[in-house]
Amino acid sequence: MNRCDLQKVVDKLPEHPGIIGKEEIFFNSAVLIPLLEIAGKYHFLFEVRAGNIPQGNEICFPGGKYEPDYDANYQEAAVRETVEELGIPREKIIVKGELGTFLAPMGASIDSFLAVLKIKDTAELMINKKEVKEVFTAPVSFFRDNSPEEYKVRLEIQPFFKDENGREEIYLPAKDLGLPERYHKPWGGKRYDIILYRYQEKIIWGITAQLVRGFINLL
Repeated sequence: MNRCDLQKVVDKLPEHPGIIGKEEIFFNSAVLIPLLEIAGKYHFLFEVRAGNIPQGNEICFPGGKYEPDYDANYQEAAVRETVEELGIPREKIIVKGELGTFLAPMGASIDSFLAVLKIKDTAELMINKKEVKEVFTAPVSFFRDNSPEEYKVRLEIQPFFKDENGREEIYLPAKDLGLPERYHKPWGGKRYDIILYRYQEKIIWGITAQLVRGFINLL
C-alpha cells in the first residue's frame, strides 16, 4: 500500500462510524419502541409473541429481521414489521428518532427506534395472530419508578461441541491451526448481566428490558 492507497482509505472513513462486521457477523434486526398516549400519559406498547414461533410467548417490541432487498434502512424495517404485526396503518406511526443499536452476546444486532402511535386504544389494532398472541400497555412511569431485577449468566466460547451421542463437531480447529493451547478448549466464561421487570403478571426481560432501560436512562 502506498500513500495514494492510504489516502483512499482516509477519504472513505465514515463521518459517523458504525459497527465493524455488523453485516458479516451479526443477525441484523430492527425494532420499534411504540408509545401510546392514554389519559395524558405515555405507555409502552408490548407484544406477546405467538407460541409457535421462535421465542414463543415472550414479551417484545414489534420488529424483526432487516431485509436489505426490501428495506431502505433499519428504520424502514422497524416500521414495516410493526405494520405487519400490529395491523396499524403506516401513517399512524410517527417515528421520533433512533434510540441506538444494541449488540446481544448471542450474535444479534438490534437497531431501535422510538415512535408514537396515533391511535386511541389497542382495540384499533388488527394484530397478526400468526406472530402476535396479544398486546398490552404499561405506563412509562412504572419503569421510571421501579428498578429492574438483576441476574447474571455465564457466557463461554465453544470451539467444539459434543452431542448427546458423544459425536464431536469441531467449529474451530484451534490445534491444527497452531493457535495457542488455551484456545483448544472452551474459553471466556465471562459473566453477562440479565435484567427483568415484573409488571403485573408479565415478565419483561432480555433485550426488551435493555431497550426499556435505555429509554428510561434518557429521562
